Amino acid sequence: MQTFWASILVFGLLIIFHELGHFIAAKRVGIKVHEFSVGFGPKLLSIPRGETAYNLRLFPLGGFVRMAGMDPAEEVEDEEKSYKNKTVGQRAAVIAAGPLMNFLLAALLLMVIFMVHGFPTPTTTIGKLVPGQPAENAGLKPGDRIIAINDQPVTRWEDITNLVNAHPGQPITVTVLRDGGKEKFKLVTAVNAEGRGMIGIYPRQEMRPLGPFAALYRGMEYTVRLSGLILEFVGRMIVGQAPAEVGGPVRIVQEIHTAVQLGFFYLLQLAAFLSINLGLFNLLPIPALDGSRLLFLALEGLRGRPVDPTKENFVHLVGFGLLLLLIMVITYKDILGLL
Repeated sequence: MQTFWASILVFGLLIIFHELGHFIAAKRVGIKVHEFSVGFGPKLLSIPRGETAYNLRLFPLGGFVRMAGMDPAEEVEDEEKSYKNKTVGQRAAVIAAGPLMNFLLAALLLMVIFMVHGFPTPTTTIGKLVPGQPAENAGLKPGDRIIAINDQPVTRWEDITNLVNAHPGQPITVTVLRDGGKEKFKLVTAVNAEGRGMIGIYPRQEMRPLGPFAALYRGMEYTVRLSGLILEFVGRMIVGQAPAEVGGPVRIVQEIHTAVQLGFFYLLQLAAFLSINLGLFNLLPIPALDGSRLLFLALEGLRGRPVDPTKENFVHLVGFGLLLLLIMVITYKDILGLL
């Protein structure tokens, strides 16, 4: 039951934030929104508010925002509030806002983790030694807490790196706390490729809570970094340098189940990772996805006139059907994997 509710929470967050991006951007540029729906298929719940109906539908594998003028056959009462009558830039902003909100959600989730659970921060205690490097040869051990370099006190890992880097190939004295007592070790630093000093140690990390602004900055930084790593992996997968591992809803629920067993912060971390994946996936130029709509808008901007809306909608319809087929195939594969 925990996995069920956790899955509802994760899928709900991802979908609502994505569609909220489209919704907010549409309202900002003056487009009428008929419907804000979470899920597909028959309506389970509908709450009308103003000119918009907020719906919960049966199948929670996505959602949509239905705007005035997106259907070429629709007769719009107020043309000023029609999607098709907005500029290319305004329409592109509306489409791009969905994936961008997924990146924002990831940053916010990571911010919560870093504020409450903590951020991995290097300490002045040695966590690991590089074999054959000066620190190991001199007798330093994991667990030693460095308190001075050349009798100059250090309180942060950055202090250690700055002092060691400043003495390439030179003798230094490292003072540590070991078993409650002070010990000094003399060694000669090695020189790295950049010409800086190094002794071959890694710091022990500990989780330290960050303030709101620092946590938000780190959340945004990690979101960008994870996005880059995912894109790099996808690129390697396309050229055959990495295994083609693609998971569907069943695989995601399985991962959510594992995260629930590990704890709440692991669940938040997984949700952030999935949100980044959703944002990147939607930006791909695949018919029915936001990336494809942005591609059509780019063509319109270059040509100076829009692609025939009927033909564009047909492309998106075919793409949506193929995506559903792909989801079915991946789901079947995931179920076989479970069995």
